[in-house]
Formats: sequence, structure tokens, C-alpha cells
Amino acid sequence: MIKYKYQPPGFIAKFYGNTIWKSTSGKILITFDDGPNEKTTLRILELLNKVSVKSVFFCVGNNIEKFPGLSNEIVKSGHQIGNHTFNHSGLTGLNKNELKNELVHFNKISENILGFVPEYFRPPYGRIFPWHVKLLNGNGLTNVMWSLLPYDYKNDLNIVKFALNNYLQSNSIIVFHDSNKSAGIIIESINYLLELVDKKGFTIGTPSECLK
Repeated sequence: MIKYKYQPPGFIAKFYGNTIWKSTSGKILITFDDGPNEKTTLRILELLNKVSVKSVFFCVGNNIEKFPGLSNEIVKSGHQIGNHTFNHSGLTGLNKNELKNELVHFNKISENILGFVPEYFRPPYGRIFPWHVKLLNGNGLTNVMWSLLPYDYKNDLNIVKFALNNYLQSNSIIVFHDSNKSAGIIIESINYLLELVDKKGFTIGTPSECLK
């Protein structure tokens, strides 16, 4: 098995104020990055609805603009939408004004299409500097990272199973992907997680519980 970085280094959290790395409730939170997506979003929503699980979808602004119906379906299904920048832009390559433009552009699209501005943010690729967090906080956003990345976008269910079997904890924030890259295994990945959660006696929480 190829050695991936399934979890961020434990020491790094101390450098990032006002950032959530793990669930604050002792329950597991499932999150999805990069949507909405024509191939995956409705399938994910159907499964989550079937098992009564609520998640945070960290959406890309231009995808919300392209797929307003799917975006509203996420909200109607009782899930939260978070800001994942407008263009899926890596923050480490942006200056202060460029980052502000990404946030403002996303917020305008979100307000026009969804009727609200999200309160949670996740950086594309998980790359972020401490000064970014301060700017996010100053714009009313809470930075939400993750504690378990199962690499579903590698489209290899064996990698996902390895990650979940070896690194899942009762307070994990898990990041899956609502994208073409994970389309081939996303439903199987979620189902495997649900089976493992039940087997270990863990509980899946809601965004409001896990991101206090």
C-alpha cells in the first residue's frame, strides 16, 4: 500500500487559531469538497437522505453558478454549504486582494442563488497560511480543515478502505469529494464508512454538533 498522508501532522494545529481540525462533539462529521457536480451530487444526496446523515458540502463558487439547481438541492436536503473559493484557487498562490476577491465573488453568487452567505470555509488542496485564517475570520468565516483524508479522488476503493480502517476516530472530520475524480467509488466509499462507524460503535453527527 502506498503511504499517503491520511492525517495532518498533530503539531500544525497550534499555528492556526480559529480553525477546526477535528469534530468538537466526539461525533464524526462527513464533508464533501469541490461540488456541486452532475455525476455525483444527486447520488450522494440520495444516499445521505436514506441514512439520515447531514453533511457540509464545501462548494466551488463557479460550480454553484453552473449548477444552481444542484446547489439548491443540497440546501433543501438539509445540508450546509461552505465556501471553497470561487475558482478552486490555491490560497498559497494568492495575495490579500486576490483572496478577498475570491471570497467576495463566492459570496455574491451564493447570496444570489442560495439566498445566504456560508459561515464555513475550507481551502482548496488544504493549503493555507496563518495569515489567511485571520483574513477569513475578519470576513466572518470559520476555517474548517479535516482529520482524515481517504483519497477517494484516487478512484481506488482499496486506498479508501485502508485509510478508514487505520485512521478513523470517533471525532474525525472526513473529507470526501463531490467530483468526477471520485465518481466511480464515492457511493461505495460512503457505504463502507457507514458500515465501519456502526462496527466501531461510533456516531455520525450533524454540522451544528461537530463545528461548535
